[in-house]
Amino acid sequence: MLFSSIPFLYYFLPCVLITYFISPRCLKNTVLLLFSLVFYGWGEPKLVLLMVISILIGYISGLLIEKFRGTVYSKISMILGVVIAFSFLIYYKYANFFVENFGALTGISVPVLKIALPIGISFYTFQIVSYIIDVYRADTCAQKNIINLAAYIAMFPQLIAGPIVRYVDVERQLRTRVHTVDKLSLGIRRFVLGLAKKILVANALGELCDIFRETSGQSVVFAWIYGIAFSLHIYFDFSGYSDMAIGLGHMFGFNFLENFNYPYVSVSVTEFWRRWHMSLGSWFRDYLYIPLGGNRVKKRYRWFINIFIVWLATGFWHGAAWNFIIWGLMFGVLLVIEKLWLLKHFGKHKVLSRIYVLFVVMISFIIFNASSMSQAWNDIISLFGFGNLPFITTETLYYLRSYALIFIIAFIGATPFMKNSIAKIRETKSGMKIINTAEPLVLAVLLIIMTSFLVDGSFNPFLYFRF
Repeated sequence: MLFSSIPFLYYFLPCVLITYFISPRCLKNTVLLLFSLVFYGWGEPKLVLLMVISILIGYISGLLIEKFRGTVYSKISMILGVVIAFSFLIYYKYANFFVENFGALTGISVPVLKIALPIGISFYTFQIVSYIIDVYRADTCAQKNIINLAAYIAMFPQLIAGPIVRYVDVERQLRTRVHTVDKLSLGIRRFVLGLAKKILVANALGELCDIFRETSGQSVVFAWIYGIAFSLHIYFDFSGYSDMAIGLGHMFGFNFLENFNYPYVSVSVTEFWRRWHMSLGSWFRDYLYIPLGGNRVKKRYRWFINIFIVWLATGFWHGAAWNFIIWGLMFGVLLVIEKLWLLKHFGKHKVLSRIYVLFVVMISFIIFNASSMSQAWNDIISLFGFGNLPFITTETLYYLRSYALIFIIAFIGATPFMKNSIAKIRETKSGMKIINTAEPLVLAVLLIIMTSFLVDGSFNPFLYFRF
């Protein structure tokens, strides 16, 4: 079930909110868990069983780690829990990748397995693993109440595409959390704005990217339009979903950490990755990079190896294909180059630094979105006039005019300009009054417009479902 769908907006969400708020405090987590399982099993009910088994693995592992704390059995329990949790992810997401590459290397014909990728498995597996490791590190106590742990893992606001919420960040909220009208209204506002980013901006840019793939009238300018459009599309698609998840969390009394912080204003790739998908970056930092030794290792080559291992894992996490691995390693190389030479120069040349970041990120997302490395290569060389493409065509001009307004909105929305402007208006009493009066009306109008788009059956995919 998509957040950006009529069944979710007008059937599922009202039902869960009404049931949740009329339920006594002691049953709220149970209500949230049951509705989350319904949400997850909406398209493929049998996958709920896999999630239940994964939850049980995390629950039992936590109890055993705590029971045997201070003995070797505690470490064994942790390792077994992590291995079993990752084994599900490896089987469902990567088995065919390994089978295909084994066949390509050996020449042996091996049939591809008929495996459907469970939606959100990358996200909830990381949450289970972080819980197990945190219990082992004694950063938190094992959760004795299986309903509370299951509600944390299966919670539908962040189940499908994050942010990756750590148990230590919501442990207290699972036991006791505050529900207020202000928090509910804040959640509704955040959700509607995230939905607008998804439906009104990301979907339109996604349509343009599909047009580029399907048209026979490609050109050098259209290749640039595609690169820019996809870079903006993935940002508004994913950050819009994160906004909706955070907004839903507020509605149910939870405070999820931010996942995006205007990454396209960064002056370095290093800064970009501190602002983009922050929950994933912090997960790899705390559970892979630092355990490997991070930047505290004595020998510099070990530091480089640690960076490349992390970015190899980051790329592979996103998908079982070579373009994702190349995408991850590309960032590993860029980060090493920046740390060795470039970072000290970026403060002096901020305009050039921002252009550099936008360009390399665009190239990376062209690789990210390609169905193969050959397609990625063709898309990249098309930017520079190779491939026998005309510089511009009448078809390119048509689409440029048609999507000009969307690009302008996306350019502004990808910066903190609107957020800062509204904050300044709120500083005065009259400005605060205007914002408080206009905001509900604007949100209502946005919801009506977005509903009309959904009823019309417009283009409405969600990019991160494939991860």
